[in-house]
Amino acid sequence: MTELVHHEEQSRKRKRSQKDQGNQKKLKADKIAAAKDSVVNIEPFTIEALCEGMLLLGCIKEVSEYELAISLPNGLSGFVPVTQISNAYSKMLSKEVAQGELLEDLNSLLDMYSPGTLVRCIVTSVEKRADGRRSIKLSIDPKKVNKGLNTSSLALGMLLSGSVSSVEDHGYLIDIGVSGTHAFLPRQKAQNYIKALKRGPDLKIGQNLNCIIVEVKNEGRVVRLSVDRSEVAASLATERQNWTLSNLLPGLVVKARVQKVAPLGMKLSFLSSFTGIVDFMHMDPEKSMNYSPDQVMKACILSIHPTSKVVRLTLRQAFLQPGGSPNQLSSDRMGAVVEESTVKAFYKQFGAVFELDDGTLAFARLKHLSKNRKSLKPVAFKAGCKHKCRIIDYSLMDEMCIVSLKYQIIEARFLQYQDIHTGDVVQGKVFALKPIGMQVKVADGIKGLVPLMHLADVTLKQPEKKYNIGHEVRCRVLECNPEGRKLILTLKKSLVQSKLPVLSHYEDAKPGLITHGFVVCAREFGCIVKFYNDVKGLVPNNELSTEPISCPDKVFHEGQVVKVMVLKCEPQQERLLLSFRLSSKSAPEDKKECSPKKKQEVKYQIGEMVDVKVLKKKDNGLEVSILEDEGNVIASIPTVHLSDFVATCKLLWHCLQEGDVLPRVMCLSDKGEHIILSRKSAVISAVQEEQVVRSFSEIQPGMLLTGYVRNVMPFGVFVEFPFGVTGLAPKVSMSDKFVTDTKDHFEVGQTVIAKVMSIDEEKQRVLLNLKVSECSSGDSAAESFALLNQYFKEMKEIRNLLRRRGEPSMARGLCELVPGKELQLVVQDMKEDGSALFSGSCVTGLTVTATRYHLGDKNLVPGEKTKALVLHVDALTSKVYVSLREELLKQRAKQLTENSQHSAIVQHVAEDFAIVSLLETGQLAAIPIASHFNDTFRFDSEKLKVGQIISATLKAVKVNDHGVLLAVQGPAKKNVFVRVRNESETAVEEMLAAVKHSLSLGDVVTGTVKSVKPTHVTVAIDDKLTGSIHASRILDEVPIGSFPTCTLKAGQKVTARVIGGREVNTHRYLPITHPHFTRSIPELSIRPSEIEGKVTAMLNLKENSPLKKLGLYNVGQTVTCFVKKYNILKNWLEVEVAPDIRGRVPHLLLSLNTKVLKHPEKSFKNGQAISATVTGTDVTETNLCLSLTGIQSLEQGTITVGMVTKVTPHIGLTIALPGGKTGKVSIFHLSDTYTENPLGDFKVGKIVRCYILSSENGKIQLSLRQSRLNPKSNSKVEDVEITCIKDVKKGQLVRGYVKSITPSGVFFGLSTSLLGRILFQNVSPYFVQKHSLYEKYLPEGKLLTAKVLSVNGKEKHIELSLLPEDTGMPSVLPESLGLPRYDTEEEKTEARDSEKREELKLKTKRRRGNSESEQEAKPKRRKMTMTADEYDSGIEVYYREKEDDDQEEEAAKKKSKVRKPGEAPRLQVSMGFTWDEDMNAMDIPMLNQKEESSESEEEEDPQLKVKKQTKKEKELEKQKKEKELCKLEADLMDPSRQPQSADDFDRLVLSSPNSSILWLQYMAFHLQATEIEKARAVAERALKTICFREEQEKLNVWVALLNLENMYGTEETLMKVFERAVQYNEPLKVFQHLCDIYANSEKYKQAEELYQTMLKRFRQEKSVWLKYASFLLKQGQTEATHRLLERALKALPTKEHVDVISRFAQLEFRFGDPEHAKALFESTLSSYPKRTDIWSIYMDIMIKHGSQKEVRDIFERVIHLSLAPKKMKFFFKRYLDYEKKFGTTESVLAVKRAALEYVETKSSLADT
Repeated sequence: MTELVHHEEQSRKRKRSQKDQGNQKKLKADKIAAAKDSVVNIEPFTIEALCEGMLLLGCIKEVSEYELAISLPNGLSGFVPVTQISNAYSKMLSKEVAQGELLEDLNSLLDMYSPGTLVRCIVTSVEKRADGRRSIKLSIDPKKVNKGLNTSSLALGMLLSGSVSSVEDHGYLIDIGVSGTHAFLPRQKAQNYIKALKRGPDLKIGQNLNCIIVEVKNEGRVVRLSVDRSEVAASLATERQNWTLSNLLPGLVVKARVQKVAPLGMKLSFLSSFTGIVDFMHMDPEKSMNYSPDQVMKACILSIHPTSKVVRLTLRQAFLQPGGSPNQLSSDRMGAVVEESTVKAFYKQFGAVFELDDGTLAFARLKHLSKNRKSLKPVAFKAGCKHKCRIIDYSLMDEMCIVSLKYQIIEARFLQYQDIHTGDVVQGKVFALKPIGMQVKVADGIKGLVPLMHLADVTLKQPEKKYNIGHEVRCRVLECNPEGRKLILTLKKSLVQSKLPVLSHYEDAKPGLITHGFVVCAREFGCIVKFYNDVKGLVPNNELSTEPISCPDKVFHEGQVVKVMVLKCEPQQERLLLSFRLSSKSAPEDKKECSPKKKQEVKYQIGEMVDVKVLKKKDNGLEVSILEDEGNVIASIPTVHLSDFVATCKLLWHCLQEGDVLPRVMCLSDKGEHIILSRKSAVISAVQEEQVVRSFSEIQPGMLLTGYVRNVMPFGVFVEFPFGVTGLAPKVSMSDKFVTDTKDHFEVGQTVIAKVMSIDEEKQRVLLNLKVSECSSGDSAAESFALLNQYFKEMKEIRNLLRRRGEPSMARGLCELVPGKELQLVVQDMKEDGSALFSGSCVTGLTVTATRYHLGDKNLVPGEKTKALVLHVDALTSKVYVSLREELLKQRAKQLTENSQHSAIVQHVAEDFAIVSLLETGQLAAIPIASHFNDTFRFDSEKLKVGQIISATLKAVKVNDHGVLLAVQGPAKKNVFVRVRNESETAVEEMLAAVKHSLSLGDVVTGTVKSVKPTHVTVAIDDKLTGSIHASRILDEVPIGSFPTCTLKAGQKVTARVIGGREVNTHRYLPITHPHFTRSIPELSIRPSEIEGKVTAMLNLKENSPLKKLGLYNVGQTVTCFVKKYNILKNWLEVEVAPDIRGRVPHLLLSLNTKVLKHPEKSFKNGQAISATVTGTDVTETNLCLSLTGIQSLEQGTITVGMVTKVTPHIGLTIALPGGKTGKVSIFHLSDTYTENPLGDFKVGKIVRCYILSSENGKIQLSLRQSRLNPKSNSKVEDVEITCIKDVKKGQLVRGYVKSITPSGVFFGLSTSLLGRILFQNVSPYFVQKHSLYEKYLPEGKLLTAKVLSVNGKEKHIELSLLPEDTGMPSVLPESLGLPRYDTEEEKTEARDSEKREELKLKTKRRRGNSESEQEAKPKRRKMTMTADEYDSGIEVYYREKEDDDQEEEAAKKKSKVRKPGEAPRLQVSMGFTWDEDMNAMDIPMLNQKEESSESEEEEDPQLKVKKQTKKEKELEKQKKEKELCKLEADLMDPSRQPQSADDFDRLVLSSPNSSILWLQYMAFHLQATEIEKARAVAERALKTICFREEQEKLNVWVALLNLENMYGTEETLMKVFERAVQYNEPLKVFQHLCDIYANSEKYKQAEELYQTMLKRFRQEKSVWLKYASFLLKQGQTEATHRLLERALKALPTKEHVDVISRFAQLEFRFGDPEHAKALFESTLSSYPKRTDIWSIYMDIMIKHGSQKEVRDIFERVIHLSLAPKKMKFFFKRYLDYEKKFGTTESVLAVKRAALEYVETKSSLADT
């Protein structure tokens, strides 16, 4: 790109010097020497080529209050700040700011400048912004732009930039930036311009003008100007105007001559001696190919480089008339996507130029050609290549669009503020938190603000805790103002998720409209509510609520989201009156609108299992359609929810393709717009087994819940559970190990099991514990094996998925490779690290590697053939890991037994498991790495390493599809997680369990009521013992509907009798003889009869098993039971009959009232007494099955209730009945009046009353007709039931539904069992050739009225007609179709047919069965001869009473395979017609009623029992603590007491548990008595007691423990404590303390070894090197220290070197060789003479250790350095102080003289 490019490549200095020499010569000659004539590639210039002082022609793109945005050539853009307009304008601005009031004659930039105006600018700076982009700052101040001009160079006809500096009577004073020149513009010369401008009668100060000089006086000291448009437009720069390279201006139009035409640009000469260049973007598009050397044309100067003096020009027409303006882009083109744009040219440094679909040119910069620099392929941009792009901007100065090829920009929803509309929901990233709110980046160049009030539904005090920078957020647009580039967003969930209409204009506020808004102010007069676009309204006081509110500000808070209704609106006055009282009138309408949506939303319940099909793969998951709904419902599965294993999630996402089906996926949340599904098996089984909580109120401390990580924050982990409950596991409760960084332990989406620690009811917060020791069942082998098993099960599913693809792809190859398979391979390459790469026919496309260890001792060469054994296949990266070790290749397979233990060698470590080989047989086995879902983090020392020998216990001894045995790590592994509880730790469970009591059955006790629960009451018998009274044991006669437990109040004294005991943990009832009875919770009774009566009967009952107890209840017996809760998932009511007997009432047996069944949870209150009938026991025989409606007999003629379980279009309903039975309702029995859409009102789950029509062989037919349900109501029956053919009479009008259309006619359903046929000539009076017309106008299920033409009772045939003359209804085919009517010929034919009809004897076929069903018939072969044209004979009716459902379903299935509706019948008969075409159109319901599985009923919800227990334990613990405190306080009253015993210390540490000094004194107390074990125990107690935040206090105890073990323990015990200390503290501190301990106890060898370990582990830590150095020097090992310094400098970063050397030198001074130390300082200072800190240290040390002469030498050297005056002053002061202290008066004077000299030299330098 001419000289400019060459110079850019060189460094600044070289460039300047060369150019300066060159320019002097050029300026003398006043022309550019065309030295380099070689053809140059003329590239457009880039931002790098811009420099300060460069002159450019620009065009105003946008005008704002404080700056002008300028479009520059070649797609660049810059801005002119308001201070760079002109001198006069800046002065006025300063004046306005100083005075603090607006000046009249100061106009804003918006009044003076308009987009599209060309201006001359000068670059004032190019700065780098925070985001790495450069911004170009410009000025249009004439003083800067015209700085090359002086008075002598001004000439007639010159075109200059000027700025209005003042308005006079006869004209204007113009500032043209030439000092010493007064420029005047007479009014008459400006009139024409002012009129055209239409901006008022005067020019304004600061306005920029294109002026032409019309008169020069007094040698250029006075000039007269003109701005007349015609004069300016005609101006041309000529040689006479004395232009030189130093004062040439952009915007001048010159005559130019072509010198050279390059491929993409050309060189011109102009003004006789100057040359310039034109790049391809500035050639005239009309003539681009037709330029020839020496051609003369007009050109306009675009830019002048200040140093290289390269001039660029443009030949575009718009610039060839000064004062013109370039063409604009039409607004609809902005943001348009161009499917095919053709590459015209590509530039390495710049980008590419394209031709768009409309023939215009566009260009894209490099960064917009591909995702990143690396992925840019220049080959793809050869001329002629086609690409899809999007217009993202328009460059005015190039009259070209700017496009982008980036996929994310083409697909972006928003490109500019104009694309965003109020109410849009947008995704964004947080990029700054400011005091006024949070800034969110919505897209490139689009930023929005979320004001503080809108950060959440409630006001956030510390938003930084909720939002981190980079956090993705979903917000809604409150306000968007594209002109001001202002975007206001909200993050309030209620607004973002609101489905109500968006109110953004007063005009939209119609009375009755209900919408969401937010309160901005609440005062005594009412509330002001704000909506979108700053629309505000008032809710007056009387409309705030149905009750009067005296202080609205106490009820409503600022920012609260509210639902309001518009009462009145006056758009002109912008007045809006609102109400919070959503009136009852508008409610039904509202419901109507919302009901379909609502039903759609709640369509899938959480926990429902569905099969899905993959529609689309997205970065963060899959978009799927639910197959049950024929794919109409779209849902998504996030990647992290594809599996419980993080690695498998990624793999499955990678393997799945669009169209794949995923079976059994669970609905996780259904928030209306999008359903989220999960495939995590642990979460699915937790939901199915009811191990979940549905709401906050169900959570109890101690519960174990399965969930997944929602977010990982520095302070802890948020865990979400199904049904949306979320909790926080703080950092301290995350792991049994020391947590340095939370992100190392858990990642988002990971499955975890959490234990509830505590709940805060008020703030609805849950604190969780994720420690494996707390969350595991204790059987780590079983848990880890379950994880391994599940992992391999999922891998098998993935393999099957890949196999089903069927294509011989790499994926297929991966499926065949399993661990343990032998392969024949060829060595391909040997790597430097000793590993080898292989290839082979069985592994094409895969990377096969063996590590150095797995090559054994073999020396392989490329090309060699070898056998290898597969260890592991990583499908995600397509890598296969193999081994060539002999012991693996020669496996000795042997029959192994389950649970046998073996030694094994680790061969390969993957992410979730490791492959090991059994030592004795060489067989491969897989062992899990994690022992639990939460066990995710390992210290390096704990990680498995290849070659390590471990003990393994086999769990699966058959080699399965995975090719390996399954095992778990054996007993050799220390169980890290089992915590040994100390005596001092009192866990609630142990405290309760440990309470022994001597109570036996029948004992009478007295106690106090502690708490009252719905079904039981807890009673404190004495200080420690708690008993329980069940609701059934309070009153002898329980009134139905009462709440027995409410008769007792907390604190009340009761006398009760022991009737049994319950185990603490399992809540099982124990017989009295049980050995643990004395440790149970006594079960009491206060029933008067039981307190007085005998208790022997109870005793026997208690000893029996639950099975026998349930056996005491007979079917039909009535019992009184107590409501425990309504189980929403299982749809049953859980009740308690007695303390040890539970029962369940299924949903449909709760009531015969449909209202009760709709909301059962509201109808039954917990603890209420109800009367129920026993119907049996459940499958597991642990619960009674009960009914509240008696025992239902489902006999013919009875009325019952049921629930819709399936809706089959055009057929009817399947209904679940009480007792687990199901029945069918045909569409003819839904109502007494048939409707067009009979099934529209029925949805799955609807509760209905039904009449039983028939019940045979378990098949039940039902009717929902009102005439059946309420025979007395006498309601009108419009469509009478037709049960048999006798109910149909000739000439009768009947209504029914179209069944199907076949070549024989239209089949028409009259009832469940009766069909009629309508011949086509009886369908309509028109002749129809295309049968598809009938299908269109007579769809299946259409309701029609027909007339009976004839009834054949014997043959069961009914012939019907739909003709208008028969039915009196309009024709089913509209006249508008213009079809021909039937003629008389056809009528005759019909008459002939009717005669023949008598001859036909058709056999009908009946089948007797169980239930009504759709008809199925086989065609009979006719035994008559008929001609083909007589085919359409007679009407057959097929009448069937009952048929077997299942057979008929099978038939329908087979048929649907054989053929589709409308095809020819499957049996070709030469005559007559068959009845079986209509069968194809029938949709037969599948009776696949899923019964409750036995497992689901098996679990008895032990969780609930645990809940009750923990509350009791809490109470007990509280009481105990209170007593202890009272005692302590009394003891501690005496302040003078010194601790003399262990008890005294215990008291002290209780009062200050976090004081390590007290704990250390306590340890010392035991050590004095040589009770070392007790001292250890105290230390362990201290570590458990001291709060986790007191890290230093804890560390002190660890150090004391290390000291103790060092003095009294063995090396082994010391190392054990040390390893633990390293895990729980900052490792470096622990290492350093142990080193000190070793050094102090003179164990130098151990200290030496430990230091060596530290240098490896903490090689980047400066303190370690220094500590070791001081240790070596104290040992006298100076040589070793010198070597250590060299090692330290290699290990540490360069910036630390100076500091380290100086610290080593200081140590040498103190403990080693002072001479060497001096040498170190001297060498450092010679390299870094300006490091004043080193000089200071050196001086200090020398003053302490050195002679006076040495010290003075150093001072003399320092004061002659050239440092900053401030630093020099400091050193002079120090020198003076030193001399005053140790020197003489002469030496003090000498220092003062030196200081004076220094000051004088400095000032003289400044003068020059």
